[in-house]
Amino acid sequence: MRHLLRMACHSSRTNMHARNLAIVWAPNLLRSKDIEATGFNGTAAFMEVRVQSIVVEFILTHVEQLF
Repeated sequence: MRHLLRMACHSSRTNMHARNLAIVWAPNLLRSKDIEATGFNGTAAFMEVRVQSIVVEFILTHVEQLF
């Protein structure tokens, strides 16, 4: 998480701020066995990934307090 926070600090050059990093990394960091097992697709899968990205973004914006 600290590495991703360091990446977010360079967002003025890379456009990879906490939200974009969360969108990219959330499915890997918070893998959902429900999506994989049941083969969610469409709206259900999108909503699951959205929740994951919100959680990762929260963690990234509060790294110092959490870790």
